[in-house]
Amino acid sequence: QVQLVESGGALVQAGDSLRLSCLASGRPICLSSMQWYRQAPGMKRDLVAAIVRGGTIYYGDSVKGRFTISRDNDKNMVFLQMFGLEPEDTAVYYCNAPTCGDYWGKGTLVTVSS
Repeated sequence: QVQLVESGGALVQAGDSLRLSCLASGRPICLSSMQWYRQAPGMKRDLVAAIVRGGTIYYGDSVKGRFTISRDNDKNMVFLQMFGLEPEDTAVYYCNAPTCGDYWGKGTLVTVSS
């Protein structure tokens, strides 16, 4: 079972930037793909971005051009650099390693005020 710990969430103003981090503990073989999801109150959990080790990067339409996903394979970490934050970005952000199974951390809260 993989353990995921997200951090970096904060209360910020519209237009600000923020960098989220996720530390994953588990077998490296199951960390080939790492993802960021977010969930706003009353809403379903949506995929924000994904990155495969040495491969494909995906961004959701609502964040494309504003968010950048990256990873540090030596540290088993994935990052989400967010620019131009908007109130609509307010959510709890979670990371996930789908190859490891359906396991989730506690998330980190990002609140963007207008």
